[in-house]
Amino acid sequence: MGCITIVSTVSPATLSLSPLHFSRYPLSISLSHSSSHYSPPSTSSTKTLVSLLTTKFSAMDNPKSSSPLKESPLGIDEETEQQYALHSNLLQQFTAISSIDKAWIFKSDSDSSQGMMFSVSQPNLLANKKRKLILSSTVTKRSDGSVNLQWAPFPVEVSGVSVIVPSPSGSKLLIVRNPESDGPSRFEIWSNSYLEREFHVPQSKHGSVYTDGWFEGISWNSDETHIAYVAEEPSPAKPTFNDLGYKKSGSDDKDSSSWKGQGDWEEDWGETYAGKRQPALFVINISSGEVQAVKGIDKSLSVGQVVWAPSSEGSEQYLVFVGWSFETRKLGIKYCYNRPCSIYVVKAPHESKTNENEIHSNENAQALNLTQTISSAFLPRFSPDGKFLVFLSARSSVDSGAHSATNSLHRIDWPKDVNFHQSAKVHDVIPVVLCAEDDGFPGLYFSTILSYPWLSDGHTLVIPSVWHSRQVLLSVDVLSGQVRQITPGDSKFSWSLLTLHGNNIFAVSSSPVDVPQVKYGTFVEKEAGNNEWSWSDVSNPIYKFSDKVSSLLSSLTFSVIKISVKDASQNPTKGSGKPYEAIFVSSKTKKTDTCDPLIVVLHGGPHSVALSSFSKSQAFLASIGYSLLIVNYRGSLGFGEEALQSLPGKIGSQDVNDVLNAIDHVIELGLASPSKIAVLGGSHGGFLTTHLIGQAPEKFVAAAARNPVCNLALMVGTTDIPDWCFVETYGTNGRDRITEAPSAEDLTLFYNKSPIAHISKVKTPTIFLLGAQDLRVPISTGLQFARALKEKEVPVKVIVFPNDVHGIERPQSDFESFLSIAAWFNKYCK
Repeated sequence: MGCITIVSTVSPATLSLSPLHFSRYPLSISLSHSSSHYSPPSTSSTKTLVSLLTTKFSAMDNPKSSSPLKESPLGIDEETEQQYALHSNLLQQFTAISSIDKAWIFKSDSDSSQGMMFSVSQPNLLANKKRKLILSSTVTKRSDGSVNLQWAPFPVEVSGVSVIVPSPSGSKLLIVRNPESDGPSRFEIWSNSYLEREFHVPQSKHGSVYTDGWFEGISWNSDETHIAYVAEEPSPAKPTFNDLGYKKSGSDDKDSSSWKGQGDWEEDWGETYAGKRQPALFVINISSGEVQAVKGIDKSLSVGQVVWAPSSEGSEQYLVFVGWSFETRKLGIKYCYNRPCSIYVVKAPHESKTNENEIHSNENAQALNLTQTISSAFLPRFSPDGKFLVFLSARSSVDSGAHSATNSLHRIDWPKDVNFHQSAKVHDVIPVVLCAEDDGFPGLYFSTILSYPWLSDGHTLVIPSVWHSRQVLLSVDVLSGQVRQITPGDSKFSWSLLTLHGNNIFAVSSSPVDVPQVKYGTFVEKEAGNNEWSWSDVSNPIYKFSDKVSSLLSSLTFSVIKISVKDASQNPTKGSGKPYEAIFVSSKTKKTDTCDPLIVVLHGGPHSVALSSFSKSQAFLASIGYSLLIVNYRGSLGFGEEALQSLPGKIGSQDVNDVLNAIDHVIELGLASPSKIAVLGGSHGGFLTTHLIGQAPEKFVAAAARNPVCNLALMVGTTDIPDWCFVETYGTNGRDRITEAPSAEDLTLFYNKSPIAHISKVKTPTIFLLGAQDLRVPISTGLQFARALKEKEVPVKVIVFPNDVHGIERPQSDFESFLSIAAWFNKYCK
């Protein structure tokens, strides 16, 4: 349910344990840097750590367990202490692997070399934040078409930086630093090796700049004099009171004789957008620092993804942006592509002479909706020559109600005079694929695109997209609609796109057992248009890992297994009866005649996907002696629209049966033992986890649920996406039933579709990992299920992370989460 596409991973860092200090809940753990060679912590410090880690969070450990364990003075049992001591150092070695977030190549006067920057991230466990680094290199082309990168000796940490955006020419660099409290937003314009300009924009002008990747939009104009961006609209005035009552004239914030009231409550955009009410559009002049709000945008619109329209000398300049409207309430938007949106064009507040070419609408200054004929339009990108605008659409998601579905790609021809009399004509480039034939193109599934995604012909763009259980790179001719996979067709790895280098590509490739590797793709022209791509490794210092991790990963293997649907002929559509997939990770060799214990890993959504990419948390679990079965049950992305739409209305049955079918399949193949199976999932994966231990109580010896959906009847009134409950329960018809006041009939069906309906049968020891700030699946649903299990004397452990939201991604929380899961599974599976 609106869940992250890739199954949750541990964030990277290179840290080892050191002496600890107590702090009040939430915990603060002292850590120190170490080299790549790790030594286990001392027994005394380990015991202190594990006692500290669980004192606050494990109050629900079942006191009635059949085999009571000795407790230490701080309340943690000795077995858990031993498990934490055994695995915490190894987990830290996995978290030491860095991540590349972005990359940029800068134009150069030299034909042979160019500058390149990589934005790299590592978690800072001590500060419980992500550490951001910039690592520079020089790219030199070799005679064979490959490249050599000369790396800077050290990365540079960029503290307090919210976003970095190079100008089109690469001669300037924008750095935005958002305030942590009520201070101003800081804009820095860097030129070559010095700070050219710095501007502080006060809260009275606007709040923080959006850097979330969805509403986020920061765009330089072509002559690099102005920057358009999205920021939080200034907060409305609040009433002021003093000891005499209401103070009509208001007061200064520093006036100690009065205080500010709360005023009207305003809804925000849900999960991860707490306090984010209204993203609005602004333009800053980088010479004067003048900031202007863009006029002509209806107040009912929340805006994002702004880009400058092509301009000619002496003409007005225009901005193109995406707008989301709402009626009675703002539903959560994070991971939810079923929110209607349109692409608009509006005149920019640019200091230029008036031109006769105006946007024809009711008022000349009003923004014009260019995509009224389609229910969803976002990620706008102009062609290099400015002749057309392409954009992605999630109309299948909007029209069906599923929070994510198969996308389509479209084009608008752009007039030189920007003379639109009405909504533009929308051309279909890539339609929604209902059912892919055999292993053919299954449709578009992506939600991000480079700011400049074009090859040199000006009409071929490069995008990532999910293709079954892999992510691949595609080239799309937006004039002909031709789609080609440009990553190796026989590769089971997943690929992500970093940046283009002329007609060549920097990408990252990885698998569940292979650490990410930077790759360089070279475009090779052939006769008759049969062009090819040649891929080579790029030596880099970013993805480093210890010898121990290297040794463990080299002992693992993976495969992608196709699983036939039971009673496929009874499915209403061809696509819904086609095989689905599971990724199987295991040791290369069996140490005994028995199989390693199996962990069934289930992604959320349900309309997301588990990719065949590297996950540090999953690699860690596989490295301590578990096989993994990562199931992409029907309803997952990447398998065509018919397969995806087969699930709404059948949650708790079709998806549960698909998982059980996948488990039986690997047992029949001799890859797993039926007596040693655990299950792990988050969000909708947690919904499946808690369903499975109720519907198949004899099948699982242990379970772990991260922010699970356990009771839809309880969730519907508190979640930021109540529409999800209706659509996934009733199917597409649920769109017509959505209400803030569900009927008794609705609540009964919600309950019957929920895991809690099977609570009486559950006997599996279960650990719950819950984020107290989760707006998507509020903590109450997981706590209710856990308390009910405790009442039944089923072994239960609950860890609550007080400052975490749905993803539980804060570095300390992520670390403790998977360390605790490992300890729990070892207790019951080995």
